[in-house]
Amino acid sequence: MEGENTIRGRGAQFNPHNGYKSQKYDQYFIEGIDQKEEDNNCTTFLSSNAKTLVHKVDSPDVGMNFSANPYQGCEHGCIYCYARNSHQYWDLSAGLDFERKIIVKENSPQLFEEFITKKNWDFSPIHLSGNTDCYQPIERSKQLTRKILQIALKHRQPISIITKNSLLLRDMDILVPLAQQKLVKVFVSITSLSEDTRQKLEPRTVTAAGRLKVVKTLSKEGIPVGVNVAPIIPGLTDHEIPTILKQSAENGALWAAYIIVRLNGQIGDIFQNWLSINYPDRSNKIWHAIQNCHQGHVNDSVFGQRMKGTGKISEIIRDTFNLHCRKNNLNKVEFTYSTRTKNTPQNQQLSLF
Repeated sequence: MEGENTIRGRGAQFNPHNGYKSQKYDQYFIEGIDQKEEDNNCTTFLSSNAKTLVHKVDSPDVGMNFSANPYQGCEHGCIYCYARNSHQYWDLSAGLDFERKIIVKENSPQLFEEFITKKNWDFSPIHLSGNTDCYQPIERSKQLTRKILQIALKHRQPISIITKNSLLLRDMDILVPLAQQKLVKVFVSITSLSEDTRQKLEPRTVTAAGRLKVVKTLSKEGIPVGVNVAPIIPGLTDHEIPTILKQSAENGALWAAYIIVRLNGQIGDIFQNWLSINYPDRSNKIWHAIQNCHQGHVNDSVFGQRMKGTGKISEIIRDTFNLHCRKNNLNKVEFTYSTRTKNTPQNQQLSLF
């Protein structure tokens, strides 16, 4: 089955049925989608005027309190992406639609500035790419992320970023002054150092060498940077943990984190189909290894263990990761944002007392 009728440059190879019944495209978008384009492999961009951009994150195990995503869907096409399911809320599919029909929140910068200038905003850090990569290819022309960073610098708003795209280096002129004021930290996702694996897992992302270059460049410019070894796929990428951590540290990474793959919602079917196409000789072995990490399932929704897994394989991954973090002096440095505590209204009357 390998290589047979595959869609080149895409992670998912089909569109699973969307069971949600929500509003239609023209109730959401300024520019609609041409339904006749369904079967081509082009990327369609859907302009949207969003109502909100910054959202409170209630999950206690994701390491962020607020997130902002100027794009919905992601052309990177990472087969494992947990955000695929959210595309169903737009009457789209978690499969090919997620990477071929990208929603562009055109008013993201305006919404961002409106949010952080509210009277009672306390300047908590806001995470970019909590759902989809803020530096995916369309950012090159739209520059929504760049504009958001400019606004963050203007108002001294703390920011964290996670990406797997070297386009971030375009914005060094903003990131450097943010870092000088202790207002930004960056994590670069590295799943595999194998180019063959990367092309299958994450078909439209920058190479691992390119990501290590991002780490090195950020570090040299004084921008705090770490790596996210995520997701670790047992039976496929877990053996790379020591090398990824070593090379990341050598290039200046200060921290490292990891997540074991979990295939929530429709991602299970999408991923299993991908396995059968790309790794037909060991698809069952990989699938069962993932199940071993989630108590016989491929997903676990329990906070605190859903990201790290349970069972023997998860323990081996944890111990290996922690050992090589220690060997490479990762996670030794603490980072504290320089923050403001609360907005002061610009037109506030002077107190008489």
